[in-house]
Amino acid sequence: MRRAGVWLALIALTSGVAACDGATPLIKKHEDAPGPFPAADRPVASIVSARWSTEEERDRLNESGEVMAGAAMKRGMTVADIGAGEGYYTIRLAQRVGAKGRVLAEDIVPAVRDALAERVARERLDNVSVRLGEPADPKLPEDSFDRVFLVHMYHEIAQPYEFLWRLRPALKPDGLVVVVDANRITRNHGTPPALLKCEFAAVGYRQIEMKDMPSAGGYLATFQAVGPRPAPADIRACRMRANTPLAPKAAPPPES
Repeated sequence: MRRAGVWLALIALTSGVAACDGATPLIKKHEDAPGPFPAADRPVASIVSARWSTEEERDRLNESGEVMAGAAMKRGMTVADIGAGEGYYTIRLAQRVGAKGRVLAEDIVPAVRDALAERVARERLDNVSVRLGEPADPKLPEDSFDRVFLVHMYHEIAQPYEFLWRLRPALKPDGLVVVVDANRITRNHGTPPALLKCEFAAVGYRQIEMKDMPSAGGYLATFQAVGPRPAPADIRACRMRANTPLAPKAAPPPES
């Protein structure tokens, strides 16, 4: 019953794909955070394509199979595919979770979102919803997701601390954020693992696993939210030197 309720909530959020950019919002926005978020102290890669590689090549390397195994995916799960692009993972996640599972696919580019919605309808994936997100806010329903996938897109998030802060409430208590990225500097469309761990930790996530995954062009990392969500003003950005994280910036001294 709980899973059905979650899916009804997702449908309510995502019904009418073409209407979600209208003047009357279909999605209730989160309340504004009680303070400013720190800026990322590293370059942000531009969005150059909705496609990382061809689906045939990715399947030949068993990319999605290895990633979903590494993420301990099970039938019946509710998952989000953020930065879904053309839907490589969306389609395969839908198959993995089965009819009783649910997939919410999201992109921030309206044309990409629309093309993916057409593909989902064409392939009759009844357990998938498609919607538009925002660069710093995935706007996901609370306490809903077993897994949230960020595949080859984390380096494109311009405001990672705000994004991760707003993402946290969407995870179930044992939910995981699954990141796939390349081990290279962010301006070259990757994220060094130490930087990834540092930025997640700054928002209260614990790294569960980090392992090389050549089939996915880099590595797979999983994170779990722990403890209370920090206030935005208490988040300290990771300092960078030559794109290597050193430590969170020190808090400013109190005013005398």
